[in-house]
Amino acid sequence: MKLRKPRTNLYFVIALLLPSFLFPSLALAEFRSVSVPKAILYDTPSAQGNKLFILSQGYPVEVVVVLADWVKVRDKQGALTWIEAKQLGTQRTLLITTNVEVKQTPEATGVLVGRIEKDVVVDFVEPAQKGWVKIKHRDGLNREDLTGFIQTSAVWGL
Repeated sequence: MKLRKPRTNLYFVIALLLPSFLFPSLALAEFRSVSVPKAILYDTPSAQGNKLFILSQGYPVEVVVVLADWVKVRDKQGALTWIEAKQLGTQRTLLITTNVEVKQTPEATGVLVGRIEKDVVVDFVEPAQKGWVKIKHRDGLNREDLTGFIQTSAVWGL
């Protein structure tokens, strides 16, 4: 009679992931940002895989799976790809999804401090509260940082 080695690794992974599929509200999204000037995304966790596209520095991605040297990520469009772990940083950034007004306070009637166009990456400053998130954007024209509040519905990466 032959004894089989138990598939403990597979069972362990299933046990970890099953609750997040059964109870999606329990799973909290983890977001990180690209920390290098240009990061290549692949279809497999290998540099020998097909190169799919490039993300620029600061672009936020949602972490889906972490392996030793590779991370499976989701971008704003929902694409699932692989990126080398060393190309991701812990700094939180957000991607503006629509032209937005930046307010001095977290309210629609707040003083306007600036505007940011769609597809611009901004720094995440404080957690979202009551539909508003505090951000910071480096304005290259005025050489000053634009800091204020924008509506959470206008960003991806929270």
